[in-house]
Amino acid sequence: QANRHTIILMQTSQNRATRTFMDYESISQAMDGICGLYERKLKELNPAIREITYDISDLYNFIDGLADMSALVYDHSIQAYLPYDRQWIKQKTLQHLKKLASQR
Repeated sequence: QANRHTIILMQTSQNRATRTFMDYESISQAMDGICGLYERKLKELNPAIREITYDISDLYNFIDGLADMSALVYDHSIQAYLPYDRQWIKQKTLQHLKKLASQR
């Protein structure tokens, strides 16, 4: 379950040239990557603030603000990638952040 190769497909604006992808060794790493992407964006927008905090609704707004975002997750049993939508990504990022919070 843990080592399921995950590809995040995204388009940041209506311009098709902003289409890109990121790939990760696991779903967990992919969710980490999405959080990192958002955190970098926050730092870009608020260069003077040293410690930036956000809550899950801020992250959801970021994800919803993208022109498109979806995930392809490798399923070993069928040896193919299964597509997942933005809602699934939001659900997984929440689970991921809850898990991280419980480890502190």
